This record gives sequence, C-alpha cells and structure tokens, in this order.
Amino acid sequence: MREVSSSILGLMQEFTGVWVRDPRIQKEDFWHAYMDYEICIHTNSLAFTKKSSCVRRRYSEFVWLRKKLQKNAMLITHLPKLPPKNPFFSLNNAREIGARMEGLRKFLEEVVHSPVLLSDSCLHLFLQSQLSVKKIEACAEGRSRYTVSEAIHSFSSGIKRFESQSEGSMEEEDDTQCESE
Repeated sequence: MREVSSSILGLMQEFTGVWVRDPRIQKEDFWHAYMDYEICIHTNSLAFTKKSSCVRRRYSEFVWLRKKLQKNAMLITHLPKLPPKNPFFSLNNAREIGARMEGLRKFLEEVVHSPVLLSDSCLHLFLQSQLSVKKIEACAEGRSRYTVSEAIHSFSSGIKRFESQSEGSMEEEDDTQCESE
C-alpha cells in the first residue's frame, strides 16, 4: 500500500514544462529582420491561468522581461541570466540559434520555478498572451480594459502576433482605449 501511495503522490506532483522552439526570421523591412521563437508552457500548476499555451517572442522581449522581473522582485530573489547578446548573431547559423534557444529555455525554466517570480503578472502575460510589451505593462498596471486573466484567455489560443481589428483584437487597440474602467 505504501508503494501505491507514493506513486499516486508522484502523479499529483506539480510540474511546469517549458519549450523554446521553431525559430523564425521576421522581416521588418528590406534591411531589418529579427528572429522570434515559439515559447510553449505545459503545466498543472495552479499559478498559471492556462495549463497549455504557446506564444512567439523575440530576444529583445526576453531582455525586457528580465529587467521587469528584476525591478519587481528587487533583491528578494536571484534572477537567472539570459544568453548573452551577440552583436554578430547570425540569423542563418543553426549552432548559434540552437545555443540561444537553449539559453532562453534555461532562463524560463528557472523563472517559472521561482515562487517569487511566479507572482508577477508580467511573467504570465509574457508566457501566455501575444500582447506586446507595451500592452503587457498597461494590463499589469491596471491601465487596460481587461484583466490579466482576460488577456491570457483572449490572446493565448493563436500563434498570430496580431489579429485583424474585425476579429476584436485587444492587441491593436489604440492607446487611448487603455484607460481603466
């Protein structure tokens, strides 16, 4: 009986899996391009609104997230490092891309296993919504027409970065509509 109890407890143990995959080059214009990555979370943790989600994020958004978490957590907890910014990063070098993805995954793994950092709304919006950094900040600070939970439910189903206005996207609302109600 003791063996059965311990295996049931093992099944009920909290888990959070993080994947960073599917690097894609996004062209801004003829001269400018960047790489973004699909970030997938699968969890049974009560800390997360959705148990499975995938979003696309670029390196500069990870830099923003780390700074935001550092500011919000102050000196309460240690923040993991991101893979270093390489000014000569090649969008065509599979080894460099793989190393960056692994570094981003390790960063997120440490972050989602920190109780202090898990309490940050910006983290949840970053991982489970397609909102831009600007919209994440507005939502987390209560300057939007929707709650963190509503934003996650509205923007976590698709991988598309922006939906058309006719589909009722909160992402494309102009800034004047971000006032709290």
